[in-house]
Amino acid sequence: MPALSHSRAAQVAYQDLLRLHLEETASELIGSIEERVRNGRSYLYDRFRLGTEMKSRYLGEGTPELRARLARAAELRAGAEARKAGMTRLARILRAEGFIATDRDTGSLLLAFARAGVFRLGGTLVGTAAYALYQGELGVRFDSDELAQTGDIDFASFERLSVALGDRVEENPGDILQALKFDPVPGVPDRQVWKWRQNRGEALVEFLTPAFGDETVKPLPALGVSAQALNYLNYLIADPIPAIALYRSGVLVQIPRPERFAMHKLIVADRRRGGADQAKARKDRGQAAFLIGVLAQDRPDDLAEALAEAQARGPRWRQRIEASLLRMPETAALLRDLA
Repeated sequence: MPALSHSRAAQVAYQDLLRLHLEETASELIGSIEERVRNGRSYLYDRFRLGTEMKSRYLGEGTPELRARLARAAELRAGAEARKAGMTRLARILRAEGFIATDRDTGSLLLAFARAGVFRLGGTLVGTAAYALYQGELGVRFDSDELAQTGDIDFASFERLSVALGDRVEENPGDILQALKFDPVPGVPDRQVWKWRQNRGEALVEFLTPAFGDETVKPLPALGVSAQALNYLNYLIADPIPAIALYRSGVLVQIPRPERFAMHKLIVADRRRGGADQAKARKDRGQAAFLIGVLAQDRPDDLAEALAEAQARGPRWRQRIEASLLRMPETAALLRDLA
């Protein structure tokens, strides 16, 4: 069944709400902009004096879009009241237009993490919680059953970026989780905790990071947590995009690019074998099929590029993608037609 689009009014409202949140972030500039270059990439910091000390606060990668917003920081600060009213109005429009809002538990967690700087410092929302937010990025309607939450909320970040940034979250995610009635899950031999379970429900929060071989637990200094390393995750979270979770007047988060999410789902579906993992694999394939169906029509060049990059990473990557596509003949045909 073909995907149904949100109305033009809803798509415009979403893009306007995203723009206002990005402008709100830029308006918080305190001092002067400092640029640092690492491995050929530019990173921008807000450098300001606090008492007798100079402080640096990470702002983001030095894209033309971020630079343009920061250049307007003073103007954006002056428009704070009108911007907040606009956010409330646009969030109301999206609800009226049929956007599926984030549930209260997830929304309050994302808001607390956003305020602490988790997404600013490289954290990326992954899994079904991220998949749900493609309704805004792609302008398509999701069935409520399709977005049924597993209870898992997963965050990922690069270890090397976390080490290199030289900045930390304003409140430790572990403290936030405990305040929201999540308990650390025991059982890690070296006492590094990377997942928390809600003590009044089934929600599970996990922190992940790319592995390049051994899938061990590694620290993420910028986020103040440890994370389970997983292979193939580096592809998923490269070059993430901003998105809005519809909770209150919206929460600005970071999610993977949809074309990378789709390819990654094909890969991880093949990794899940037997038992309870079979149901998860079916869900992975379902999400990949939906996104590929939309992207093949609306963004075929992005999809073709993501597929080519994944296939170029080696024979094991190609084998996993092909194994999943053997179970998905219609999706396989769409990808063949991209050539």
